[in-house]
Amino acid sequence: MTTRWFGAPVQRSEDPRLLRGRGTYVDDINLPEMLHAAVLRSPYAHARIKRIDASAARALPGVHLVLTATDLGELLEPSPLLVPHPALTQPRTQLPLARDEVHYAGAAVAFVVAEDRYLAEDALELIDVDYEPLPVVASLEQAAAEGAPLVHADVPGNVAAHLVQRVGDPEGVIASAPHVLRERFVMERGSAMPMEGRGVVARWDAHEGMLTCWMSTQGPIPIRNGLAAMFHLPEHKVRVVAPDVGGGFGTKIMMFYPEEILTPLAALRLGRPVKWIEDRAEHFVSANQERGQIHDVEYAFDDQGILLAVRDIFLHDTGAYTPYGIIVPIITACTLPGPYRLRHYYSEFTVLYTNKVPVSPYRGAGRPHAVFVMERIMDRIAAELGLDPLEVRSRNFIRPDEFPWDVGLVYQDGGPTIYDSGNYQAGLERLKEALGYEQFRAEQRRAREQGRYLGVGVACYVEGTGIGPYEGAQVRVESDGRVYVSTGVTTQGQAHQTTFAQIVADQLGIDPRDVLVTTGDSQAFYWGVGTFASRAATVAGSAIHLAAVKVRQKAKQVAADLFEASPDDIELADGKVFVRDAPQRALTLGQVAIAANPLRYSYGENARKLMQMQLAGPRPGPALPEERGGPGLEATAFYSPPRGTFASGAHGAIVEVDPRTGMVTILKYVAVHDCGRVINPLVVEGQVHGGVAQGIGGAFYERLVFNEEGQLLNGSFMDYLLPTVEEIPPLQVEHIETPSPLNPLGVKGAGEAGTIPVAALFAAALDDALAPFGLRIREMPLDPCRLHKLLKELQSTQRA
Repeated sequence: MTTRWFGAPVQRSEDPRLLRGRGTYVDDINLPEMLHAAVLRSPYAHARIKRIDASAARALPGVHLVLTATDLGELLEPSPLLVPHPALTQPRTQLPLARDEVHYAGAAVAFVVAEDRYLAEDALELIDVDYEPLPVVASLEQAAAEGAPLVHADVPGNVAAHLVQRVGDPEGVIASAPHVLRERFVMERGSAMPMEGRGVVARWDAHEGMLTCWMSTQGPIPIRNGLAAMFHLPEHKVRVVAPDVGGGFGTKIMMFYPEEILTPLAALRLGRPVKWIEDRAEHFVSANQERGQIHDVEYAFDDQGILLAVRDIFLHDTGAYTPYGIIVPIITACTLPGPYRLRHYYSEFTVLYTNKVPVSPYRGAGRPHAVFVMERIMDRIAAELGLDPLEVRSRNFIRPDEFPWDVGLVYQDGGPTIYDSGNYQAGLERLKEALGYEQFRAEQRRAREQGRYLGVGVACYVEGTGIGPYEGAQVRVESDGRVYVSTGVTTQGQAHQTTFAQIVADQLGIDPRDVLVTTGDSQAFYWGVGTFASRAATVAGSAIHLAAVKVRQKAKQVAADLFEASPDDIELADGKVFVRDAPQRALTLGQVAIAANPLRYSYGENARKLMQMQLAGPRPGPALPEERGGPGLEATAFYSPPRGTFASGAHGAIVEVDPRTGMVTILKYVAVHDCGRVINPLVVEGQVHGGVAQGIGGAFYERLVFNEEGQLLNGSFMDYLLPTVEEIPPLQVEHIETPSPLNPLGVKGAGEAGTIPVAALFAAALDDALAPFGLRIREMPLDPCRLHKLLKELQSTQRA
């Protein structure tokens, strides 16, 4: 019997290469005669460009090309609006280089190509730009104020979009409810900060008419399609490769960043390879950001703590442009109901332009905001009624027998928000046990007697994952028995080379080490969408599974002819193909692949061994029967999900707070996660660990601070704090499995789960620890200074 690999804790096959420094990132691509590029960026958040004089830069020896907006010709077009929506009535996207006006500090104004990066940077200093500063909109409150300056002169009120969704009768229920509360919740901006910044290397081969680009991107195939259209090239003459990518987190799914157009353009014009690598200072001011929202919430509940209705009106900061439409606020609106039986819900949001870096999805993508609001509601209901916060959640959970649960909203992909499966109470019970929740109160009392302030926080969430439109894959068995898999998604640390291999190995009865997976190369697989929204395992994994099933069926048909047996009696195990109950008379999988190709004589020794075996003679009819679907053991399959899946989980933490300094120490952290069937528990745990670390950063360390002129004040790691190993506690991850009925693997996404609930549980833990002070956290992220200030303000108010 062959080993079952699906669900096994297989060690990541990528790690030995990466840990030994043998990875290949964009900056590792070094080509003969390669030139280097640098970008001139606006120092103003909002200004009119009166004049650009690049003559001195062009005259500098060693400079090969200087591009300004007037040099781009037909390429001077706004980048595509990736996700249109009827409510997005004033969409705006970015030009590759600013022409008449800049709308955020960091906007690309000119592009220089020189012999090396140092010379290119020197040339930037020689470009003379005459700016006329314009009024700046630096905050959501300012953008929404009557008579505010306009980010775009032709967008009234700075309003990009306005959307209302309603479920049930929230107004009527709130009007008659026994308890109604109103609160404001704020979440400020953060940034992805991947280890590897963005980067592009472009090469034009005039002889082949081939443009090849290596990019640190999450969507190479859509970029291939766009570049082919821009440069009037056949799609098969544009190759985009995403090699090893040192983190993406949503920031690198953006299309198109200016450099992704300008670098290939320079290679085409110069006929030499061109490299542009983003430095860390550039990432702070030009890579897309996320998180900024302000929620005004009204909610109603009864004497038993049952949530009756929610009315949420919020503002969303989209920055200077809307490249991804209004995906982020839509996800927020649809995520807010969470795992709870909310039958009356009003959601209204306004998307506002500001003179800041554009917004697109970043790990969590609108969900942390929503979970923060809903979990703060649950904690407040518990406090108002004197109930345990976890008991309030239990009373409101959707029950297992109520799935599929229709939330009643239209999701980001235009389909219904319908939860496919889940068992929220089971997850909460597992969390309580692992966290030691029942025993904690006694420990907390003892600590208080010693002058120490401990608190516990819990947050529950539902995460939409696995959206379409589709992904595809090819699975091919080689003559030596190894299996090659190619798919259009990329990998940025998710261990696709391991988990995809496990899926194939399970179907073909081989070791995952004999499965070689290629991702992120538009020539290896032609069709695809990309890796984002926790969808790769669900959508691409399902396509790989379907292709592997086809190969398995074909292998059984070929072997059945050779053994003169029924395909139903053929088994695949341990790299061999044989008739059930007769394993001693077996072929290797590679030999079956040879036999599947009528032109089999060129395969060398393996083919000669096959021909010497006592097998059935040639079958009547054509050498390649129509039902085989072509030569060889290979198959291609595509999977398009009927709608998104919905993962879920519950996280909890015990913290200690020093009220004198505002410092917080996380003593214990437990995450219970349900991503459907688990392909590899080690990989899922790694994803959750990374997500929690990013969530802790976003709750207590990472906050982008802009002044009234739209200037980023903490644009370096001296001032923008990232958590280190010292700040991340040991993490305990538990799994609940409620398989999804929507895909053949029964899986759901896992990539963003660790990040989503952290801000909410962190706030709850701070409230609990500092209950003697009467603290109520309504904003994120915090930091020790901000927490200390809140405590001082609270104490001052109490004394007054």
